[in-house]
Amino acid sequence: MINAIIPARAGSKRIKSKNTVLLGDHPLIAYTIAACRLSKRIDRIIVSTECENIAKIAKKYGAEVPFIRPDHLSLDTSTDQGFLKHFFDNIDADKVLLMRPTSPLRNPETIDSVTDQYMKMFWRGCYTGYRSMTESNHSPYKMFQIVDETCKGFFENFKGEKDYTNLPNQSFPKSYVPNGYCDMVLQKTVREGKTTFGNKIFGATTENIVDVDNYFDLDLVRNQIETKYDFLSVHLNKLK
Repeated sequence: MINAIIPARAGSKRIKSKNTVLLGDHPLIAYTIAACRLSKRIDRIIVSTECENIAKIAKKYGAEVPFIRPDHLSLDTSTDQGFLKHFFDNIDADKVLLMRPTSPLRNPETIDSVTDQYMKMFWRGCYTGYRSMTESNHSPYKMFQIVDETCKGFFENFKGEKDYTNLPNQSFPKSYVPNGYCDMVLQKTVREGKTTFGNKIFGATTENIVDVDNYFDLDLVRNQIETKYDFLSVHLNKLK
């Protein structure tokens, strides 16, 4: 069993009060809480927030708020390092699942499967962090970089080829994009390093999910709740 942390500050730029905006009959943050509650691997669900209203909502839906996050760790410029160190200062744990509320629609069975993979690798003691990811449709070798407002061209040479841009996609190694489905953070990495996950990361592949960043994303999520993730709504309705 493992703890989960849901970071949920009050401020948001593109969508006002994003973490509490309604998706159907329930606030956005409630869906991540529901997925965690339905997981068989998560023992405690802890919401990290500076906002009393978010704390009240989180408790209503079954999460814990054992501490209030300081305002200086809840700014637009604040990093994950800050609230994670604050979490480990207050909770006796060597690791935690990071479950961002802006990715509200998850399958609990996938959370459990990914957590099992993480724990198997964790006991080997050779990784600094664990991230869920989705295979990218575009190889980074096909991307341009811009230098001094001038298109410099493609990135590093591929296998000694100076002109590799017309090679078929199958020629390039597979690449993956972190998707925020379910990540595991180690206290040791957060304390000792300058990044959340360190430089030796174990990756678990999952289906892709919508990360809510704008109102179009909200519409996508609302549609998926009705067509694919209605079981989360059913669970939340029982808590009302």
